[in-house]
Amino acid sequence: MTHPVSYPEDYKPEHFNWSFEDGIGEITLARPDRKNPLTFASYAELRDLFRALVYAKSVHVIVFGSNEGNFCSGGDVHDIIGPLTKMNMSELLDFTRMTGDLVKAMRGCPQPIIAAIDGVSVGAGAIISMASDIRYASPEAKTAFLFNRVGLAGCDMGACAMLPRIIGQGRASELLFFGRSMSALEGADWGFFNAVIPADELHAHAMAQAKRLRQGPTFANGITKNQLNMEWDMSLDTAIEAEAQAQALCMQTEDFKRAYTAFAARTKPVFEGD
Repeated sequence: MTHPVSYPEDYKPEHFNWSFEDGIGEITLARPDRKNPLTFASYAELRDLFRALVYAKSVHVIVFGSNEGNFCSGGDVHDIIGPLTKMNMSELLDFTRMTGDLVKAMRGCPQPIIAAIDGVSVGAGAIISMASDIRYASPEAKTAFLFNRVGLAGCDMGACAMLPRIIGQGRASELLFFGRSMSALEGADWGFFNAVIPADELHAHAMAQAKRLRQGPTFANGITKNQLNMEWDMSLDTAIEAEAQAQALCMQTEDFKRAYTAFAARTKPVFEGD
């Protein structure tokens, strides 16, 4: 398997689909016959990819899309849920930490992640969409944090930390306590989805938005994502100081100079990511 950092255009994962063109990496899960569940192996391989993206300078944006009408049906019942019932506490903790590491890696990579959600997005699938930076849904999208319905707590993979920040404490509590499905329109009204797009236009819309990000200042976009993450638990004074330092870094980039030169010449800047 080719390492994604070295040659993203040649990267061939074993457990999901990957394509790369013009700075945009696209991921879809590869088991559409079962609504694209995750397995132990696909969890780990996705985690490793997102960790590696920290060093993949030629990858500017990620689109995590749907495959044949569905996004992700969560952990595979036979490949994950069944084996979990036979594990001891140490083995279970290894697994839950590994799944949490996927979310940490998604939030930790500098590339903005756009999720394009069609059909089923439940369990860990809902978490993947939650951990993305921007989310677009088809009208048919059904999102459920259904851990409660299988006898588990709603505090899975960061849900109790992140979901209330996106949709509010009361709405998050309802979804996590009842495990019910959130419709696309509800998700848009609550701020979970940035927009609802017809299913036959969803992929094209996500890719068009990815291209817009690709044409922006890559280093600065990475700093924006970093600060959105880091400032969750900062005081206002600390956050303002962190942003002052971050912006000073961006002011040293060539893209900042390109923007000024273009503004002075009354032309549109062409950013190159440095």
